[in-house]
Amino acid sequence: MKNLYKKLLNVQKEIKAVAKSENNPFFKSKYFDINGLLESLKPVLNKEGLVVLQPLTNVDGKLALETLVIDEESGDQIKSVTLLPENPDPQKMGSAITYFRRYSLQSFFLLQAEDD
Repeated sequence: MKNLYKKLLNVQKEIKAVAKSENNPFFKSKYFDINGLLESLKPVLNKEGLVVLQPLTNVDGKLALETLVIDEESGDQIKSVTLLPENPDPQKMGSAITYFRRYSLQSFFLLQAEDD
């Protein structure tokens, strides 16, 4: 695990603030979407040999998002699991999954947004 932690530290040292490129008209604010976040994060993860997976999973019969960070060299991994809100509307559920993917990655890698 020591090697994985070193690689995570390297990611935190190298990653810059993520640009807020999207507009939220409801709150009259800007935010970064999942694509902008991945655009900033993936090159640094690739350089460090870290793989990120975000499969849907099940926790006690409830839908959840699992975020795994795996060191491709050693196979060591760390993960977090977030329960998702129940929603029978597939489109709203898709939005919720994307929202939680973004915030899970932001939290996992201590990413900050670029100030307006």
